[in-house]
Amino acid sequence: MTALLDILRAAPSLASVRICDGPPSTNLTERDVLYVGWQPNGDNAVSLVQDFNSAGARTRDEDFIIAGYVESRGGDKDMSIRRTRVFEILATVESELRATNVAPDAPTLDGAVLWAHLTAGDLFQHQSNDGALAGLNFSVSCRARI
Repeated sequence: MTALLDILRAAPSLASVRICDGPPSTNLTERDVLYVGWQPNGDNAVSLVQDFNSAGARTRDEDFIIAGYVESRGGDKDMSIRRTRVFEILATVESELRATNVAPDAPTLDGAVLWAHLTAGDLFQHQSNDGALAGLNFSVSCRARI
């Protein structure tokens, strides 16, 4: 989780997004927030399973899923703007997990895992007196050799 947070916090296109390690604090005034290791109504920050890598039981593979959540809120009632924004933020998460010339180790979370990639998401929308809110649960699936 720490390696994923480091990568996302270094992303220039997320400079205006508050990036949180785990559950939210009491300050919910930011318009755009990205949580790593937390989802609303979720029970797990990370889910994992292990199995033997090969015969001899010298190494094991660990598959795990990091929970995440993106939220965008505004004082207006325009849901389309909020929905577009959460998918823009999620697209940046996905891009930051891809190998590039500048970041060849991004899919390995800078060497922390064998691979990591965005694998699932669920969109939520809500209107209130405070305006439109769109939220998007997402999962980053990883494999590590331990």
